[in-house]
Amino acid sequence: MRTTDEIIIGGKTLTEILELHKLWLEDNTKGQGQRANLQYANLRYANLRYANLQYADLRHADLQGANLRGANLRGANLQYADLRHADLQGANLRGANLQHADLRHAELQGVDLQGADLRYADLRYAYLQGAELQGVDLQGADLRYAYLQGADLQHADLQHAELQGVDLQGADLDFSCLPLWCGGLDFKIDEKQAKQLMYHVINLMQYSKINIPKSHKSLYKWLSDSHVVTKYKLPILEENE
Repeated sequence: MRTTDEIIIGGKTLTEILELHKLWLEDNTKGQGQRANLQYANLRYANLRYANLQYADLRHADLQGANLRGANLRGANLQYADLRHADLQGANLRGANLQHADLRHAELQGVDLQGADLRYADLRYAYLQGAELQGVDLQGADLRYAYLQGADLQHADLQHAELQGVDLQGADLDFSCLPLWCGGLDFKIDEKQAKQLMYHVINLMQYSKINIPKSHKSLYKWLSDSHVVTKYKLPILEENE
């Protein structure tokens, strides 16, 4: 793990850059501080535990394997940042811009991402157990095989997100927007969520006066000529043995 004294960017150590950033955050009207500009910086395996990077510019930064536990990244710009295998447990990323960021295999347990922008972010195999994701924009994000058990996804926008293999058991999906496309199939939910989804389906069918199949067998037969099967070539669902 690299210390902030060992990392030199633009003739300054990262320790100095963080100190100037701290002054800028405290009172930038005096001209004593300077916002941290870490665009394209090589911060691989940097020890940034509990670092204050609020509103820092980290676009395209290489943060692979960095220790960002408990770091303050609120409102930071992390567009296109490489955060593969980074440890962000307990970090504050509220309102951060993570568009197109690479977060594959990142450790994000308990992270606060409320209001963050994660459009088109790569979150494959990311660990997000218990993460705060209220109001997060996840449009077009790749969440395949991410672990989101117990995460709070209230009001989250998941349009066009890839959800195959995601574990959402115990997650709060109230008021969220789930994708109605092939990328929104084959992910894990719990019984509570299944009832929630089925309630909406049955309600709409009753309101629209569509006959509800009376048995499992008739239900699967009824689904076999759905346009998602005939037009988009998805497999015909069959009852589990």
